[in-house]
Amino acid sequence: MGRGRRTAGGGTPATVAASAAGVAYTLHAYAHDPAAPSYGEEAARALGTSPERVFKTLVAEVDGRLTVGVVPVAGSLGLKALAAAVGGKRAVMADPAAAERSSGYVRGGISPLGQRRPLPTVVDVSAAELPTVFVSAGRRGLEIELAPAELVRLTGAVLAPIAAP
Repeated sequence: MGRGRRTAGGGTPATVAASAAGVAYTLHAYAHDPAAPSYGEEAARALGTSPERVFKTLVAEVDGRLTVGVVPVAGSLGLKALAAAVGGKRAVMADPAAAERSSGYVRGGISPLGQRRPLPTVVDVSAAELPTVFVSAGRRGLEIELAPAELVRLTGAVLAPIAAP
C-alpha cells in the first residue's frame, strides 16, 4: 500500500481541488498508526475532536454504480438509506480495490474531494448541523477541515440521513 496520489506541488488531489475552488480549509496532520483498528476513530483521537465531526468516506455500489457515502466515524453507512438518497433500490459495499481504482486513493485515505472519477456523493445530514467537519485529505494521517456546505458544493453531494448507529 502506498500513500494517496500526490500532485506536482506536493498537495493531494483533495487539497488541490479545495484550493482551486477557493475554499477556506485547515489541514491537520497526525502520525498514523498502521495497527489502528479504525482510521476515522484514530483521526478523531489524534486531533482531539469529537467523532461526530470526523467523517469517513465509503464507496458502495448502488444498483451496480459506484456511489460515495460520507458519514460520521461514530456510526456506519446505512446502505438502504444511501440507495434511497440516489434513487436506487439496492446498495452493497464496493470492492476495496474498485474503490481505490475509482478514487485514486488508498483505503483509509479516500477523500470525497479530488477523486480521479467523480461519483454520485451523499453526505449525512448531520454534517449540516456542524460549523466544520473533518474528512480525509487524501492520505492516511491527513485530514482536511472545512465547512459542510463547501464539502457538499465541491462534491456535488446531496444531504440525506444515511448514517446508521
